Amino acid sequence: MPTVSVKRDLLFQALGRTYMTSEKQIISKEQGNVKAQGASDIVLYKIDVPANRYDLLCLEGLARGLQVFKERIKAPVYKRVMPKGEIQKLIITEETAKVRPFAVAAVLRNIKFTKDRYDSFIELQEKLHQNICRKRALVAIGTHDLDTLSGPFTYTAKRPSDIKFKPLNKTKEYTACELMNIYKTDNHLKHYLHIIESKPLYPVIYDSNGVVLSMPPIINGNHSKITVNTRNIFIECTGTDFTKAKIVLDIIVTMFSEHCENQFTVEAVEVVSPNGKSNTFPELPYRKEMVRADLINKKVGIRETPANLAKLLTRMCLKSEVIGDGNQIEVEVPPTRADVIHACDIVEDAAIAYGYNNIQMTLPKTYTIANQFPLNKLTELLRLDMAAAGFTEALTFALCSQEDIADKLGVDISATKAVHISNPKTAEFQVARTTLLPGLLKTIAANRKMPLPLKLFEISDIVVKDPSRDVGAKNYRHLCAVYYNKNPGFEIIHGLLDRIMQLLDVPPGEESGGYVIKASTEVLRSSLDGVLRSLSGVKALGS
Repeated sequence: MPTVSVKRDLLFQALGRTYMTSEKQIISKEQGNVKAQGASDIVLYKIDVPANRYDLLCLEGLARGLQVFKERIKAPVYKRVMPKGEIQKLIITEETAKVRPFAVAAVLRNIKFTKDRYDSFIELQEKLHQNICRKRALVAIGTHDLDTLSGPFTYTAKRPSDIKFKPLNKTKEYTACELMNIYKTDNHLKHYLHIIESKPLYPVIYDSNGVVLSMPPIINGNHSKITVNTRNIFIECTGTDFTKAKIVLDIIVTMFSEHCENQFTVEAVEVVSPNGKSNTFPELPYRKEMVRADLINKKVGIRETPANLAKLLTRMCLKSEVIGDGNQIEVEVPPTRADVIHACDIVEDAAIAYGYNNIQMTLPKTYTIANQFPLNKLTELLRLDMAAAGFTEALTFALCSQEDIADKLGVDISATKAVHISNPKTAEFQVARTTLLPGLLKTIAANRKMPLPLKLFEISDIVVKDPSRDVGAKNYRHLCAVYYNKNPGFEIIHGLLDRIMQLLDVPPGEESGGYVIKASTEVLRSSLDGVLRSLSGVKALGS
């Protein structure tokens, strides 16, 4: 959940209201002016914002949302306008296809910044980068002083050695290779280098004079750096997710278009794709959704008239009105509410506006009696008896390396039916375990200084591929036990196996349809492993 830091005085100014909340004011009222001397007048609110409410990630969005919720203003209508002269163009070349293939852009014309507005503008970009942009992996934002540039702009990809420019807040030019080495020690930018570091081509944006605007997603050029005095801003969003890029652009321009000379208007930019197709951005889409009032009342657990429900939704910046038979509510979803994708999202907003604390708590009309899942119940009973037999339970990771389940057990990885992780963060967690044995052996290896004997067991799930399942894999509940001592202790494991089978009412002998112990035919590293592998035949007892 993102946390937005807002200065109290700026928020009060935007709301047009003043409240007594400073440390100095509170102490003065409670203990007198003398005690209040030296206390701070500056108050910083840290507000937790839902991760999907991108329109609340800055002061402008928060203040606007509160004003609309309190019905002091109506939700603004955002408009895309065409420029008086020639429209700005962003041309995408085919070289970007394998790096960051998508780009969108817009212009904020005649904007008026103050120091606080400028700081809010920069902070919003950072919040979006960390949130919907997934640390710039999906989308990267670039903002530039349009008056220092000359369109049309070209978004292309070049070899790192062919890219040379003066990056943001630097005094000399560097090649892309040099910049990547420099930023490896930068506490802020080093986290984004891996996105393009291994690519043969790096994305870059030029203007018509060959001036570099940015090398997304790493750094902007210093030439087009925006300042408090910037009046016209060119905003570009590049990425690997076209939908996310459009949402990010819409959020930025809708939040800060209120500081433009013509409020809530955004100048369009034409983006030309490699295939020659042109699109105009930002889209600023408004769409209509239909939801029944009785559905909202049923899902939330309230009894409100359709008119009242429409009013509640309007307070959430979802302009609504009752139509049709009087039970239908038409909801207009603005471009700032990309989080509304289904009727259930509209129902949730109605509940928020009504107030969760105002919903009367009632007992469910349908009574149900909960029962423990049979497999879990069997597992718990077996755990107790394993502990009673003197064994200690171990809880190991469900993910492991390929070596753990294959090479170290003398098994080919293709024969394990293991589920592989597509993007493992470490070599220790490459696949889902197909047996519990490696985890217990690693536990023993890490506890060799403990006094012997070590008697360990684990009852947990393993995962194997199963094409018949909709997810392509299936869980099985396995049991594995290990006895580690200077002597083999086969009789200990044998006795444990017999006890487990007795508890499960499984008789010994093949003739009676029971269990037998056979020598392992697999190639293992030692006789101890052979004994343990024989025990792993107990693994399917819980199924």
